[in-house]
Amino acid sequence: VQCLEMTTKRKLIGRLVPCRCFRGEEEVISVLDYSHCSLQQVPKEIFSFERTLEELYLDANQIEELPKQLFNCQALKKLSLPDNDLSNLPTTIASLVNLKELDISKNGIQEFPDNIKCCKGLSVVEASVNPITKLPDGFTQLLNLTQLFLNDAFLEYLPANFGRLSKLRILELRENHLKTMPNLKELWLDNNSLQSIPGSIGKLRQLRYLDLAKNRIESLDSDVSGCEALEDMLLSSNMLQHLPDSIGMLKKLTTLKVDDNQLTSLPHTIGSLSLLEELDCSCNELESLPPTVGYLHSLRTFAADENFLTELPRELLSCEKNVTVMSLRSNKLEFLPDEIGQMTKLRVLNLSDNRLKNLPFSFTKLKDLAALWLSDNQSKALIPLQTEAHPETKQKVLTNYMFPQQPRHDEDYQSDSDSFNPTLWEEQRQQRMTVAFDFEDKKDEEDNSGKVKYYVKPVVLYNKKYESDTVVSC
Repeated sequence: VQCLEMTTKRKLIGRLVPCRCFRGEEEVISVLDYSHCSLQQVPKEIFSFERTLEELYLDANQIEELPKQLFNCQALKKLSLPDNDLSNLPTTIASLVNLKELDISKNGIQEFPDNIKCCKGLSVVEASVNPITKLPDGFTQLLNLTQLFLNDAFLEYLPANFGRLSKLRILELRENHLKTMPNLKELWLDNNSLQSIPGSIGKLRQLRYLDLAKNRIESLDSDVSGCEALEDMLLSSNMLQHLPDSIGMLKKLTTLKVDDNQLTSLPHTIGSLSLLEELDCSCNELESLPPTVGYLHSLRTFAADENFLTELPRELLSCEKNVTVMSLRSNKLEFLPDEIGQMTKLRVLNLSDNRLKNLPFSFTKLKDLAALWLSDNQSKALIPLQTEAHPETKQKVLTNYMFPQQPRHDEDYQSDSDSFNPTLWEEQRQQRMTVAFDFEDKKDEEDNSGKVKYYVKPVVLYNKKYESDTVVSC
């Protein structure tokens, strides 16, 4: 009966074997909950289960002190003590070597003991609403820490080696007295639920790597320009609608990823990032690119897939002579400027799913081009291009059977297996008389009448639907 009363009053949770008074066997208790019991001290009966107790809840009581005997419960994995009257955390906490979660929020604790470093298994610490003025250096040895909550405290600074906590994914420091931020070099906050980035992040003068991908960030504070050592900034998969002009002050930035957001434009100041090597602004709502992208002379990889671009700034094509990979898939491009021939190091170019009618003749200067994608179901990375005279300007252009590209409407988009229309293809071919021929200029000769002879060779076209080759010749 006594055991049953204790279970009711204390809300004791766990697997019970019959009471010792009946069988002489020890009770096996792994979880005890004494929350909201108006306790002024830790119940002594807890110590009877020190070998098996894994979780202890003492929430919302009036406990002022933790007895030393409590820390003999070395099997403890979770210790919950929020909303009590504790004024200190005893040094004996170092005995809890298996502790993974500690909640001491809403107390009067002023500091952590330095030997908390012995609790190497700690992954979650909730210590908000305490008059904590500093964290001991030993705190930075909790290398398994993934979540740390220190809101509404009196912190003025964090330990110098705070950056050692490489597994830390959630760090909350709201409502403190921070004057400086730790000398972090890497800050990984990806895949959380962050809606904004505080301006204080600009105080991380030594920060080199910042990953904020896969959050819910709607805006980036202009103070981010204070991260003057930043080299990599990942903002993918957020809800950004614009980037601050101050982003141009991140002079050491080499990688900038803002793909999968809601950007309608890029700031003109982006041209100040002279060391930028990779820029990914895919999956946004961009209708144009600022001409200043032409100042990114170190750019090697540029991606702007799935936007609403109708044209490219000539500055981008004439000045970016180091670009090796450029992807512009799924836009509304109708033509490419002749300046693209100046991108002499270009090796991979994706132009699939656009509205291009042909390619400029300057394409012939791209000697290093190894892959040109004009269609999602293209069978080869690089397909032959033929010379043709533009029907209006009479200028030389390059084309093949994939031109002109047709705008794809998602509502009537079909799979590759049944997207080929032989009749439509033949009509388009008739409109482009030379599309199927490979003109060999080197063999051009003039006969006695002064007319140019063209030697043409058959071009084999692959029909995916019927899995056969169609030979076109004359």
